[in-house]
Amino acid sequence: MCKEEKVVLCGANAYDKKYYFNETFKGIPDSIKDELHIICVLFTEEVGGIFTIEFERDGSVSMRTEYAEDDFLYDEVSSGLLVGEIRRKRQELFESLSLYYRVFVLHEDAGQLFDEE
Repeated sequence: MCKEEKVVLCGANAYDKKYYFNETFKGIPDSIKDELHIICVLFTEEVGGIFTIEFERDGSVSMRTEYAEDDFLYDEVSSGLLVGEIRRKRQELFESLSLYYRVFVLHEDAGQLFDEE
């Protein structure tokens, strides 16, 4: 896994009606996996397109949305608002996922990470 690129944690696709979870992260508790599943599917049901939750190379969590060129029903305004709402309401979840990624994938020292806070 190259540290230069983003790593997709999970995502949903409104076109295929499918959800994806990266099995690299199967160690994440089932309750968190369920919450991620709900977030992704509800996003694509409400806005359309493709929605992914990803890890940046520094371990931070980002959300990305895209849509097909011919998808005239995709709502860009709602997409931006919903991403902001998810970020605010799920801030603690994303901070925990970032910590998980930094410790278990990037192999950073957990003690030092807690000292930063």
